[in-house]
Amino acid sequence: MEVSQSEFEEIRRLEEELHRPEIRQSADKVASLLAKGFVEFGSSGTIYDDRDELVMHLAVEKTEPPSEPVMARDYTFRSISPDAVLVTYRSVRSAEGDRPARHVLRSSIWQRIDGRWQMIFHQGTPTTPDG
Repeated sequence: MEVSQSEFEEIRRLEEELHRPEIRQSADKVASLLAKGFVEFGSSGTIYDDRDELVMHLAVEKTEPPSEPVMARDYTFRSISPDAVLVTYRSVRSAEGDRPARHVLRSSIWQRIDGRWQMIFHQGTPTTPDG
């Protein structure tokens, strides 16, 4: 089964949900988006390889007062198998107060598992605005 344009759009929507604080704080929602065996190489350099621990960590993550949302752009989608897609994009969190803007190159692998898309891998790599 080939990955359709509408499925690419669905994957993009799911990817962007993971940037939203109200989604990140819902253990059930995050667990439904991340596959068992999920691994992340975070932009901080931390490796997250225990999905359940990460889900619980995000559920209690301290959120700062409302701020500018993470902006994502320059998406590319590459089918790597009939049931897997590599997504790459750039994200930017705007500067606030003493905190500078944060630019990150991101890559995720989404796999169709039991008929629904779940993320199996994610990596964030800090970059510069021009990088």
